[in-house]
Amino acid sequence: MLKILFMGTPDFAADSLKAIHKENFEILGVVTNIDKQKGRGMKTCFSKVKEYALENNFKIYQPEKVKNNSEFIETIKQLNPDVICVVAYGKILPKEILDIPKFGCINVHASLLPKYRGAAPIQWAIINGDKTTGVTTMYMDEQMDTGDIILKQEIQIGEEETTGELWDRLSVLGGAILVKTLKQIESGDVKRQKQTQDYSMAPMLNKEMSQIDWKNKTAKEIKNLTRGLNPIMGTYSFIEDTKYKFWKLNNITLEDLIEKFNELDKNKIKKVLPGTVIISSSKKGMYIKAKDEIIEVIEIQAPNAKRMNICDFLRGNKIDVGEKFE
Repeated sequence: MLKILFMGTPDFAADSLKAIHKENFEILGVVTNIDKQKGRGMKTCFSKVKEYALENNFKIYQPEKVKNNSEFIETIKQLNPDVICVVAYGKILPKEILDIPKFGCINVHASLLPKYRGAAPIQWAIINGDKTTGVTTMYMDEQMDTGDIILKQEIQIGEEETTGELWDRLSVLGGAILVKTLKQIESGDVKRQKQTQDYSMAPMLNKEMSQIDWKNKTAKEIKNLTRGLNPIMGTYSFIEDTKYKFWKLNNITLEDLIEKFNELDKNKIKKVLPGTVIISSSKKGMYIKAKDEIIEVIEIQAPNAKRMNICDFLRGNKIDVGEKFE
């Protein structure tokens, strides 16, 4: 049975650790990021990978850095793993570590490489409105997500699926494909394929990108941005100085809106500026004019309040028809 050193941090990685543990691979140790302090009480929080490692009495390593860390590199050499499995660890491994394991370092990446190399492949697949994505295992090299591909598996992305929902599905798939990869390595049946240069990047997200651009983005783009940033940060927009966050939106055509609410004047709505509230009531919900179509608000959040269904929100909060989101 292969001797494995596992490196990972979030719940996405924990599912892969669980999968290889259940298959009885020998886990020499688990490497994860340092503990963080969160909340008002600055409570120390462990990563999901550390939580699972503690539950199963795995040896845990938490170096602040891995590059130029001679002590940590020597520790890995002493462990002498056959394979190092890396899943959303959060640090780039230097060549000194990549060269240690007999069968190399294997990475699980949440896209169909070479598409979406980088830190946020799940989010960008949804933001860009992709219909499919998947998981890739690959041999690691010194660059980011450029190593030889071992296995890929594709899945469909749901029309309403959020990053959180897709994340959960891909994390389970990642564990399954990692197990399959390790079994191929163990049996000697593993094959490797060079990546093409037809690649795209999935850079880290930033808070600035979450503000809705009503003037330049289509309704579909606004919906997809909100899906892609849920549950990380959501999207937001202002009415005067009040900031509202959006967690779930739908896009519909003007024709469908008129069919649903036949009292509306189609020609008047066409002249309304993007970002303007067209309908706002606790019975009908909220509809906002976008560049091309109409945004239907499903879930919203006011300052210092919780996320709410739009009709529940409008029972206690007032946003008038004609007000404009900026």
